[in-house]
Amino acid sequence: MLDLRPNCECCDRDLPPDSPDARICTFECTFCADCAENVLGGVCPNCGGKFTVRPIRPAAMLKRFPASTERVLKADGCKAA
Repeated sequence: MLDLRPNCECCDRDLPPDSPDARICTFECTFCADCAENVLGGVCPNCGGKFTVRPIRPAAMLKRFPASTERVLKADGCKAA
């Protein structure tokens, strides 16, 4: 099950579970659309994978299976692609 992490690893922008701007790779590294596309060039800096739009968990399921509250942030930020 996806963690639905709460923030962009680059800029720390909040990405609530229903955000259409969240992007993830196959390891669930999470970034906002702006950083994923404009800073990282569509390639995850952690694993080299491509990004996809993070699915939105239906509200009823979100109550039963809540999103993660653990924030992950790259200490040195992200370098442009």
